[in-house]
Amino acid sequence: MEKIEHIGIAVKNLEESNVLFASLFGKKHYKIEEVASEGVKTSFFKSGPNKIELLEATNPNSPIAKFIEKKGEGIHHIAFAVKDINSEIKRLQQEGFTVLNETPKKGADNKLVAFLHPKTTNGVLIELCQEIE
Repeated sequence: MEKIEHIGIAVKNLEESNVLFASLFGKKHYKIEEVASEGVKTSFFKSGPNKIELLEATNPNSPIAKFIEKKGEGIHHIAFAVKDINSEIKRLQQEGFTVLNETPKKGADNKLVAFLHPKTTNGVLIELCQEIE
């Protein structure tokens, strides 16, 4: 893993949260994107070299809707940049981690993504991200 790519925060209302985080960071989001396959609409902010991804559910059965229903708004995941997502998935499986999607899928912000089950990472949902070239 190279670095923290972003921190994902589950929100109930993306529009209201964009205003809040724009006030917090002193600048607007730089991108809004919907990932229909995941039932989510995202918004990205930069804070120095770091990125924050806000996630709003677009349907009541999406993972974000279920997360908010169970835990409320807040940190949903930490994403790490990787050079080769497929080899990283294999390595982590060999180390005993449970990968939720063994085949990477297209995520937001031009990334291939895979997730590690929080039960194997001390309760933290970990996302692996590889830039699509």
